Amino acid sequence: MSDRLEFIDQACSSTVDVQVPGKYLKGASPREAGLWGGKWEIRSSAGAIQRREHTDVPTPLAVYLDLPIATMGGRAKTMPSASRRLYRELGLICIIGAGMGGLTSALALAREGFKDINVYETASNLGFVGAGIQLAPNMARILDHLGVWEPIAKEATNIRETSIRQGATDQELAHVELDYIEKTYGYPHMVGHRASLAGSLYDGCKREESIKFHFSTSVEDIESFSPKPKFIAKPRDGEPYTVEADVLLASDGIKSKIRVAMLKQLNVNAEVQDTNQAAYRIMIHRDEVKDDPEILQLIDSNRVVRWIGAKRHIIAYPVSNKTIYNLSTTQPDDRFAAAPSATYTTKGSKSAMLDVFGDFCPMVKRMLDKVPEGEVCEWKLRVHSPLPTWVHGTTALVGDACHPTLPHLAQGAAQAIEDAAVIAVALSKLPDTSPESINKALRVYEKVRKGRAEALVEMAAASGRALHLGEGAAKEERDKQFAALKGGKGPVPDKWADADVQRLIYGFDCTQVTRDSFDEIFKSLSPAQSVL
Repeated sequence: MSDRLEFIDQACSSTVDVQVPGKYLKGASPREAGLWGGKWEIRSSAGAIQRREHTDVPTPLAVYLDLPIATMGGRAKTMPSASRRLYRELGLICIIGAGMGGLTSALALAREGFKDINVYETASNLGFVGAGIQLAPNMARILDHLGVWEPIAKEATNIRETSIRQGATDQELAHVELDYIEKTYGYPHMVGHRASLAGSLYDGCKREESIKFHFSTSVEDIESFSPKPKFIAKPRDGEPYTVEADVLLASDGIKSKIRVAMLKQLNVNAEVQDTNQAAYRIMIHRDEVKDDPEILQLIDSNRVVRWIGAKRHIIAYPVSNKTIYNLSTTQPDDRFAAAPSATYTTKGSKSAMLDVFGDFCPMVKRMLDKVPEGEVCEWKLRVHSPLPTWVHGTTALVGDACHPTLPHLAQGAAQAIEDAAVIAVALSKLPDTSPESINKALRVYEKVRKGRAEALVEMAAASGRALHLGEGAAKEERDKQFAALKGGKGPVPDKWADADVQRLIYGFDCTQVTRDSFDEIFKSLSPAQSVL
C-alpha cells in the first residue's frame, strides 16, 4: 500500500510517496511516525524507505535551498508537458553557445513544444573533440528523458568501483564499491568521451525541426536587455545584424560576453577568479600500451582511479568502449602567471609535465610519457564568485556562464544540463508570454538551481583542498578517514565517492522539483523592475 508521507532530513524537507511494509502511515506527521531526525533514502523503485545511521549533512549542501529532494529509484519516464497539450506562441528563443548547456537547452525546449529555437555558435562546426567526462545519474536521467542517453551509454564504461591511491607509491588508501548507485538512483555512474555526449545531444537537436543552428556566428554586442533582449550577431563571412528575442539564454561559458554585459548594466563587479590550479587532459590509446600489461589491466577495468599527492592529483578511467584510457590532472598553476587574463590554455611542455609528477609511481610516469612531444596542452582552472542573480529581464545565464566549477566533483556538465532541463520545464508552464511572466519563469529556474549549483561549486573546491594536502596533521587525519573506509566506516574525504554527497546530488530530480514547485514559487515573485 502506498501512502503520502512528509518526512524531514537534515538538508531540507521532502514529500514523497512511500511504501512501508507493515506500517500504515497515512495522515501521520513525521514526529508521530517516528521518522524525525536521522537520514532517509528511497531504496527501491517500489518506494520502500529504510533508516540509515544519523550523520551530519556536509556543508554547504545543507543550506542549498528549502526545496524537496526527489530521490528516485527508477528510470526517467516521459511525461506529457503542458506546452504539448496547449502550445503557447512564445516566439523566438535564442541560445548563445552550443556546449552541453546550450545543446541541452535547445533539445529540452524543442521537446516541450517550442517552435522557434535558434542556437548561435562561434565555431564553424561542432567538430567534437575533448577528453573523458563523467556521466552521473542526475545527468543520465535528464538525457534519457530527452531520448539521447542510449547511444552515449553504449560507448561508455559502467563504473563499479573507485580506488584512491598514493601518487608516490601506488598504495591504495581507500576503495569504494559503486554497484549500489544504479540500484539506488536508477542509473549507473558511467564515464565516456565528451564527443559521444555532445554528439548525441547534437543528433537529437538535428531531429527537431524547431531548432536552427547559426555556426561561425559570434555575439558582438548586447544592445538592450528590456523589454526584450537585443544583440548583434556577426557571421564570420557576413555583415553583422540585430536579433531581438523573446528569451535569450547565455550558455557561452566562463568567458560569457552576455554575463559581462548583464553585470555591467546591474552595476555588479564580479570578475573571473584564478584558482591557482591548472590541468592536463591526456588520452592514451590502447594500442600505445599493448605491451604494458599493468596499464592494460586498468583499461580493461570498470574502475576510476585517483592518484593523490601534495597539491596535485590524477584521476583516470577507460572510455570509448575501453579503447582509450583518460587521465585528467590537477596541479599548481605555474605557467599562466605571465599570461593575459583572457588566456585559458597554453601549449605545454612534456618535460615540465613529467617534472610536476616526477615523484609519482613508475606506472603513472609511463602513462604520462606516452603523450607525444608537442601535444601537451594545459588548461587554467578559473571560477568566479557567486553572482547576485542569473536572470535579467528575459535573459538567463546557463552553465559555466553562471557557476563554473573545479572538476573535483565531476559535476560541471551535469549541472549545466540540469540548468537546461529546469529552464525548459519552467518556460513550459508559462501562464502567458508577456515579458513579466517570462522573467518570473526564469526566476523560478534561478530559485530551483542557484543555491544547489553554488553549493556544489564550493563542495568541489573543498574536496580538492582535501585531496591536495601536503605533509602534516591534516593529511594524517585525512588518511585515517581513508583507512576507516576499508572497514566500511566514516565519511569519504574525496566527496565524489561519498554516499551522502551522492544522495544529495544524484537523488535530486530537478525537473520533477520544478514541476512540483513552479506554481508556488511563481506566485511568490513580484514583477522585476527590469521588465516594467
